Amino acid sequence: MADATFEDGREAPLNLGALDAEDLKVIAALVQDAVFPASEMTWQPTRRRFALLLNRFRWEDKEAAERRNRPYERVQSVLVFDSVLSVASQGIDRSDKDLILSLLDIAFHPAEDGAGEVLLTLAGDGAIRLTVEALEATLRDVTRPYRAPSGHAPQHPV
Repeated sequence: MADATFEDGREAPLNLGALDAEDLKVIAALVQDAVFPASEMTWQPTRRRFALLLNRFRWEDKEAAERRNRPYERVQSVLVFDSVLSVASQGIDRSDKDLILSLLDIAFHPAEDGAGEVLLTLAGDGAIRLTVEALEATLRDVTRPYRAPSGHAPQHPV
């Protein structure tokens, strides 16, 4: 057993924002393999807001968990997109209230004047497209980390 290091003491919840495609790549990496019930997607047209309550794998903690031989963790996080003009989806059965979705990637495709589309790619060929006036995303952890139920880190065989 090794002594704790200064880095091991950082247990602050994430609270990140993205205003451009490069910022969004950081958030996309942190939410890769997050899972969420379809019922936890919220589109508020009058507020121009789309939000997801995710159970995300704590990628930022993976190496520390391996180094200390402790379980991998997940945490509930809220992913919010503001300035959303419209939302469309494909490959999602919205009538299935028990449907669990897995988020694979998020990308921003800019248009003119900072507008564009945010594409959330889901496992199983599903996708959510947000048409945005401007890219405004936030990711915030809202619970304490908990042991990953599978006990394994997500993998993507090549």
